[in-house]
Amino acid sequence: MEKRKIIEVKDLVKTYGDFTAVKGISFDVYENEIFGLLGPNGAGKSTTLEIIETLRDKTSGTVIVDGIDLDKDPETIKKLIGVQLQSSGYYPRLNLTELITLFCGLYNQDVNPKELLATFNLEDKAKAMFKDLSGGQKQRFSIATTLINKPKIIFLDEPTTGLDPQARRNLWDLILEVRSKGTTVVITTHYMDEAEFLCDRCAIVDSGRIIALESPDALIDQLVAGGFERKKEVKKANLEDVFIHMTGKGLREE
Repeated sequence: MEKRKIIEVKDLVKTYGDFTAVKGISFDVYENEIFGLLGPNGAGKSTTLEIIETLRDKTSGTVIVDGIDLDKDPETIKKLIGVQLQSSGYYPRLNLTELITLFCGLYNQDVNPKELLATFNLEDKAKAMFKDLSGGQKQRFSIATTLINKPKIIFLDEPTTGLDPQARRNLWDLILEVRSKGTTVVITTHYMDEAEFLCDRCAIVDSGRIIALESPDALIDQLVAGGFERKKEVKKANLEDVFIHMTGKGLREE
C-alpha cells in the first residue's frame, strides 16, 4: 500500500536581500510518520518549517499541505496544523486550565482541560501558572496545546532542549503516543540519539540544502558501508541508559 504524502515541498527558496537561507529544498512527509529535519544552526531548517507553518513568506517554490497549495489557501492550512509555542506565547496571568479554555475558544473546539492535562501528566498543575512549571512540564504543556485544534500535523522545534534524562525520555514516549493516535509529527532536534529513536525518516540540512534524506538506520548503514568505524567500541547501552536505570524513570519535578 502506497504511503500518502501529507506535506510536499518542491524547490523551496528563501532569500533575505543578497543572502539565500534556503536553496531549492525538496522533500515529502508521509501521513502518520515522525519526520526529522536535522542540521546545524543556520542551516535553514527553521526557516523551512516556518514557511510550511505559514509563519514566513517564501521567495519561490511550492508547498502543499494535505493537498492544499500554500499560495492559494494558507488559512485552511493553519487549521490543519499545530505549532509548538515558545514560553512567550502564553498569557502570564492565566493558569493551565484557563489557557486551554482560551485556546479552545480561539480554535472553536470543545476540549476537556482536565483530560488533556492528564494525558501529559499535568493534572496536578491545573491551577498553576505556566511560568511556575519546570522545564519538562513547560514542554509537555506546549505540546498539549498543539493538539487542541485536533491537527493532522504537529511541528515540534527542539522539544527536549535543556531537559533532564527522565523528562527527555518521558517526552519521547508522549511524542510516540501522539503519533499512535494518527497525527503526523515534524520535529527538529540537535540530539541525534533522539532523532534515531523517534524518526521514521530524517532530512539532514546544511547551508540551505538537503544533503541526505533516509531512515536513521539507512543513513547509519550507508556510513558504515563507506568504511566508517567508531574509535570506541559500540555498546548495547549508553550513559543515559545507565543514569535512568539507576535513578528510575520517574519524573523529578518541583
